[in-house]
Amino acid sequence: MKETYQTLQKLRLEENYTYQDMAEKLNISKCYYWQIEHKKRRLYYDLAKRIAAIFHLKPDDIFFDEIE
Repeated sequence: MKETYQTLQKLRLEENYTYQDMAEKLNISKCYYWQIEHKKRRLYYDLAKRIAAIFHLKPDDIFFDEIE
């Protein structure tokens, strides 16, 4: 099973984005973004769509946990 936070972190680091970069792109605080990436805050679909768009992906590509 893939972990959403690991996927988000991997994508972010591949693009050389910091937590602050992501927060600015999403118009949220750095702390809020960190909490999303570390599963400390609930992620709503609208924000999931915005995050996926940054990486040119669909939300399911990042946030759908596959059960093996």
